[in-house]
Amino acid sequence: MSITRSPEENQSSFFKVLKNRNFAALISANTIFASAFPMQLILGGLAGLMLAHDDMLVTLPASIQTFAALMAAAPFSALMGRMGRKAGFLIGAFVTIIGGFIAVSALYFESFLLLCAAHFCFGAGWAAFQYFRFAAGEVVSVEWQPVAISLMLTSGLMAAIVGPELFIQSKDLIDAVPLAGAYMAMSCLALAGILPLLIAKMPKPKRQEDTASTWRNLQSLRNRTVKQAIGLAAVSQGIMVFLMVPTPIAMVACGFNENIASDVIRWHIVAMFAPSFFTGFLIKRFGALPIAYIGLTIIIIAAFYATQGISSVHFYAALIMLGVGWNFSFIGATTMLAAAVSEDEKTAVQGLNDTVIALVSVICAFSAGFFVSRGGWTVVALISTSVVFFMLMVFVIEQVAHKYNRKVNSP
Repeated sequence: MSITRSPEENQSSFFKVLKNRNFAALISANTIFASAFPMQLILGGLAGLMLAHDDMLVTLPASIQTFAALMAAAPFSALMGRMGRKAGFLIGAFVTIIGGFIAVSALYFESFLLLCAAHFCFGAGWAAFQYFRFAAGEVVSVEWQPVAISLMLTSGLMAAIVGPELFIQSKDLIDAVPLAGAYMAMSCLALAGILPLLIAKMPKPKRQEDTASTWRNLQSLRNRTVKQAIGLAAVSQGIMVFLMVPTPIAMVACGFNENIASDVIRWHIVAMFAPSFFTGFLIKRFGALPIAYIGLTIIIIAAFYATQGISSVHFYAALIMLGVGWNFSFIGATTMLAAAVSEDEKTAVQGLNDTVIALVSVICAFSAGFFVSRGGWTVVALISTSVVFFMLMVFVIEQVAHKYNRKVNSP
């Protein structure tokens, strides 16, 4: 027999989530770590522009950062499955700190190779921080997992405000080395993020006797909801990266200065995370899959609008809509995955999910550099529109076919 809660009881439970000490510590740490993300987006392109000897290589640091996330996603998931979330987050923080120092050295010695190595470290650290969204669902009751996951992603809202502003204030702190101050500020952020993380208590991982066997015999991968969730997350993340990574480069090429490009990225990231205050409630009301579909539709509209011009209004509007669309589709996919995977296979499936997402993001980040340097911003936007529209049709047709088969086969 199901129990229907009154609005007052639901509200009480909601505030109980917010007052949960462990959740508060996690969201505080994630907010600090996430503040480095917009700085990495801006710096990857601008520092690459300074040090790359070929325009086609300008987005290589960002591509390598995404590749590092691909390489580190599964190992971090496995590590957290054995040693706990906190150990994985701490290692991610230390790797990010090291990356900041390497990046300063890269700019001082004008070494493009060192710059790529620094962004590899950033990517590895970012792979660890991606598991904050799953950790959020583990410190609250099952009923409130969608809300906890959604609220955890609001960390990016503060990051969107702090990160670009910190970039502007710190990029010239080291007079002799442009942009080096911003990289040093990232190391300081990662160090500060460790403090709230130390007081967080998270569930201890279950003892796993044979991790390799678990990976080989994943029953969850036979679940179409799991496969659909991974596909939705990969498409939304991949296209978001494909449009976002070349944005600062495209804007500078169109005559805009670095500060305006930074502000566009700022508002894009605000749009990525601000809806998280209510996305979880929309999912509770309408379901994760419809919200994910709505997200992909908004991404299509954003990409199409980007093809209509190269004014500041077009850049701002397209990137803001892109952020909102990503929020709906990515949180919807994450919620679907969290609900569909068994506890025993959670570590392996989450690692596989983030590996697939990172792989798609690597391909999109690197190809974005090629297309923006050879065809320009409009070509990038046209490709994005076509790909997302095609994938949305595939998802919808598969869903309709599945419902039809169930209806036909039902007794």
